[in-house]
Amino acid sequence: MLAMPEWVKVRIVPQTMGYRASDIPPPIVAPAEPVRLLIAPANYAAQGRLWARAAETLPGVGARNLVITRPGAFGFASDFTVTEHVATVSPRWARGQRRAVGSFTHALIEAERPILGGAFGGDIVREARALRAAGVSVAYVSHGSDLRLPSRHAPLEPWSPFRDEDWPLLPALESQAAANAEALRAIGAPVFIATPELLIDYPEATWLPNVVDPQRWHTDAPVLAGPTPVALHIPTSEVIKGTALIEPAMRALEAEGVVQYEQPTGIPPAEMPALLAGVDIVLEQFRLGIYSTTAIEAMAAGRIVVAHVSERVRAHVAETIGVAVPIVEATPDTVGAVLREIVADPDRYREIASRGPEFVRAAHDGRYSAGVLKDFLTTT
Repeated sequence: MLAMPEWVKVRIVPQTMGYRASDIPPPIVAPAEPVRLLIAPANYAAQGRLWARAAETLPGVGARNLVITRPGAFGFASDFTVTEHVATVSPRWARGQRRAVGSFTHALIEAERPILGGAFGGDIVREARALRAAGVSVAYVSHGSDLRLPSRHAPLEPWSPFRDEDWPLLPALESQAAANAEALRAIGAPVFIATPELLIDYPEATWLPNVVDPQRWHTDAPVLAGPTPVALHIPTSEVIKGTALIEPAMRALEAEGVVQYEQPTGIPPAEMPALLAGVDIVLEQFRLGIYSTTAIEAMAAGRIVVAHVSERVRAHVAETIGVAVPIVEATPDTVGAVLREIVADPDRYREIASRGPEFVRAAHDGRYSAGVLKDFLTTT
């Protein structure tokens, strides 16, 4: 039985493989343009797909994204999809993937994860060598925790989650970030970062802004028009976002009738535009000093966004884009007072919210990101 080829096993005894023949997708297909870009394998917050669409606005560029899905991941739209188990275990998929990737001219690899499945045992340095040997130019983009070194971040941010030495994930995050930085330097390819704060971890990197479709998030729903403002916090990562740190202040405001506080979980991506259109204030991250895709979507919807964004990040964005980040500054210590001020001075904060769509068009609608990728895509 063990000598059976894979295609026989997955039909006769699929339980021994952990997948069926139908779980092995066809190989990805490269576009026809002279410059053919593959972005894979993470697609966090749909960024792989949206960066691909942004790149396609450049003359002569076609782009596709592939997501290698992990259990429990959100189902963001992608051009091609395969499960991580199949990608890691299936020799058939790995062979087809390697041939298919060789038909691209460029690969932008996300989060220092392999795009050729188990072909090199997860070693991205060896994988990069093989891709280059096949004529594929490689670059890497970090989304955040894959490159953020906890021991470097903790002294810089008073509310850093990495100050909690009892956090079970801390050692793994530290070793992962250090190993990834070492691998990137060994590869010597261009490195992009999705948030400017990561420049402290990889100073040679270039900021590649996250992308949203402004039209998808546009709403004519007014802000602070109802009797009680609705404040929303989506705890997608409670420790990182500081959910527990802001909850006492928010529950106190809710008990007083100052705001209506909503904290939904498990929201499907398709329902997010309507959710944001129905609130006044979006409470984002309070520990890392950054703003994430949710904040960008909320700004595109013209909502009042409240978060802790470090001066380093604000300065880099303003210097790079020429527009200030219209996010209302707050920390876990000040969030209650900040929301009281918003409720007391609605005109001022409506004006700040009105700057959101303009900021998103300047920094996050894909045009700027396409320009960032242009230099990489003109190299071979």
